[in-house]
Amino acid sequence: MTKRTFLITGASSGLGRAFAEGALAAGHTVVGTVRKPEDLEKFEALAPGRAHARQLDVTDDEAVFAVVAEVERTVGPIDVLIANAGYGHEGVFEESPMAELRAQFDVNVFGVAATVHAVLPGMRKRRSGHIFAVSSMGGLMTVPGLAYYCGSKYAVEGMLETLSKEVAGFGVRVTIIEPGSFRTDWAGRSMVRSDRSIADYDELFEPIRAARQAASGNQLGNPAKAAEAVLEVIEAEKPPVHLVLGSDALRLVASGRAAVAADIEAWEALSRSTDFPDGHQIATN
Repeated sequence: MTKRTFLITGASSGLGRAFAEGALAAGHTVVGTVRKPEDLEKFEALAPGRAHARQLDVTDDEAVFAVVAEVERTVGPIDVLIANAGYGHEGVFEESPMAELRAQFDVNVFGVAATVHAVLPGMRKRRSGHIFAVSSMGGLMTVPGLAYYCGSKYAVEGMLETLSKEVAGFGVRVTIIEPGSFRTDWAGRSMVRSDRSIADYDELFEPIRAARQAASGNQLGNPAKAAEAVLEVIEAEKPPVHLVLGSDALRLVASGRAAVAADIEAWEALSRSTDFPDGHQIATN
């Protein structure tokens, strides 16, 4: 196994911490970004000399580029990026303020984009590297009460799937991680919840919110096994663009995609009726 240098954002807890611990246990070098200064020493204590911590707010584009440049200068070329930093938002669409949508996209979408932008030139020039972005099963299906969160993850899916096609010829690989429900604090302190205000949604949403809170701490997914899966993908000759993690994610994503396929099939004739008879068919790679 080739020893690599990882950059993992949001590495102080949750899946980011699990990815870091797994990579360190496998002998790799890991630079983990954290939000709080008190987390710097804790992270570096995981593997002195191979665990490097940097304080970073991924919504600060200039800081993201500065950290990546400094890491490549002082630690070494980044072989693997795991753009993991993000958080959950729970709230019925109509009840959720626009400011919360913008904040969600600032971290979950623009933070990912900035980090990928920062590492990509080096990987392209070296003709090697693996970019991971942590999406969610909610980037391939939807759940009532997670409109802002799912919207942000759908955006990540679109960006990174497109990127995978753009950089394939440069030896740069792209994998989007779509976890199901993992035993992290995503549904606890890592989630923003909009205030309830419209009684019409009580019957639909209150059971969903209660079930999510009750399951917090008892989720199906094992973060350490998610880290093992990512390490296996890094070594694969042909890694996937989409990596669904967890049997719940497999079930729910398959159901969501089947619903889209059913709509396409049911309305195929109407879809075709909008063409010019002599129009040009576009092609994609």
